[in-house]
Amino acid sequence: MAFGRLERSEAPRPISDINVTPLVDVMLVLVVILIITAPLMASSLRLDLPQAEAAQPTDAPRFVTVGIAPQGHLFLDDKPVSAEQLAQGLARAAGRSRDTEVQLRADRTVPYGTVVEVMGAAQKAGLNRIGFVAEPR
Repeated sequence: MAFGRLERSEAPRPISDINVTPLVDVMLVLVVILIITAPLMASSLRLDLPQAEAAQPTDAPRFVTVGIAPQGHLFLDDKPVSAEQLAQGLARAAGRSRDTEVQLRADRTVPYGTVVEVMGAAQKAGLNRIGFVAEPR
């Protein structure tokens, strides 16, 4: 020891490793909060609902199938019909339910005009829901 001098020890080196303990603590707290609040998110209200005839689930949507063969022949629900019979059949289907869907199956060689005529007959009968049926590739 020299006169007026204090011996200095080397300062501790900084720790360069990442301390993951606080991260794990925070994550565990979040998991506990999630475990506690998850049952509260589900509805725990138990009701004894009344029963009624009108509360039945709706039936599957009704549809009629209209087919157009390559030669231009018309089919209603796979039965050959004329243009007048098609219009009458579509009107009957619309009379049963306005939500009836027309599933149009036309050959790829059918002229576009024929398809438009069938669509017009369906709309004239009051059926506005028209679906085009196609084969998957």
